[in-house]
Amino acid sequence: ERFVQTIRVELLDHFVCFGIDHLRYIIKIYVRFYNEFRPHQGRNNRTLLAAASCEEPATIPFTTGRIECQSELGGLLKHYYRVAA
Repeated sequence: ERFVQTIRVELLDHFVCFGIDHLRYIIKIYVRFYNEFRPHQGRNNRTLLAAASCEEPATIPFTTGRIECQSELGGLLKHYYRVAA
């Protein structure tokens, strides 16, 4: 039930779907973002895929590379990452 509320509030409240194919497309993009990029507080702010690996989080050294933004669904979903120098 919590995931249904999350997908409704964070995604579906912002779109008018023009058919079942459009709905499937935006849900597919959101589920990929939710599992691969979105940090979850209940998992120590790790992604679900990283938390499922049961490995300790790697210590990431502070670097000074350029930060870029990857956006999906017209900018509704954003993921920031550091570009390798």
